[in-house]
Amino acid sequence: MPDAPSSAPSPTAAEDVALQSALAAAHTAVWGYAVVGAALPLEQREPVTAARQAHRDLRDQLTGLLTSRGVEPVGAEGGYALPFPVLSAVDAAVLAVTLEDGTSSAWAWVLDQATEVGTRELGVAALTAAELRAVGWRTAADRTPVTTPFPGLPAS
Repeated sequence: MPDAPSSAPSPTAAEDVALQSALAAAHTAVWGYAVVGAALPLEQREPVTAARQAHRDLRDQLTGLLTSRGVEPVGAEGGYALPFPVLSAVDAAVLAVTLEDGTSSAWAWVLDQATEVGTRELGVAALTAAELRAVGWRTAADRTPVTTPFPGLPAS
């Protein structure tokens, strides 16, 4: 008698859901950094270009990882609502902080749900990079403190 198909969830099912959230955050960041760049003078756009490329790289890595697991990766939205008008360089820096904080939250969830060592390593690297970028943007926005004690976790 053949074995019945297993109805047990994949051992990485919860991890995959968290990775989808990180992918959605990467899509948001790629889109949002276009807005950040548009609000800055040309000579101040280097960190924007680097951050946008970092999020594109993560997006592509996550898409490949999820696809390799047989999971259909979440796609980018057609557009995203800005949390506030971006009318100045300071607004642009605050939006960049918002984008990095959003990705940090997603990566903290990935770390909470991770069962694979490679996923944990990716999560730590992505969370660290997001916080490092956020420090630069908090500095540009004249926000203090410039660091977050536990990136990606609620303040209280």
